[in-house]
Amino acid sequence: QVQLVESGGGLVQAGNSLTLSCAASGRIFSTYVMGWFRQAPGKEREFVSAIVRLGGRTNYADSVKGRFTISRDNAKNTIYLQMNSLKPEDTAVYYCAAASSFKMGDLSPYDFDYWGQGTQVTVSS
Repeated sequence: QVQLVESGGGLVQAGNSLTLSCAASGRIFSTYVMGWFRQAPGKEREFVSAIVRLGGRTNYADSVKGRFTISRDNAKNTIYLQMNSLKPEDTAVYYCAAASSFKMGDLSPYDFDYWGQGTQVTVSS
């Protein structure tokens, strides 16, 4: 099993920045890809970004490309999501996820095996 704990959510004004963290523990060696998803009220959970745990290859949703940056610190078993130029439409619960299979294209929630509890990000206009 892998445990994921997110932190760093909060309330920010549009245009500002926020950094989310996700600390992983347990059988981390069994995972290949870690990522971030988000879910707004009444909407499906959507892919935001992913990173290969060993190697660092990244992938982003078009809606966040150029504004968000995913990174990892393997020594701390932690991934980060730096979110800049935030918009009200970025408001959602953000979830950290980990996958036991290696896939980086067309990622969906079904590709991930482990999930954190989520952290709320609210962007005011």
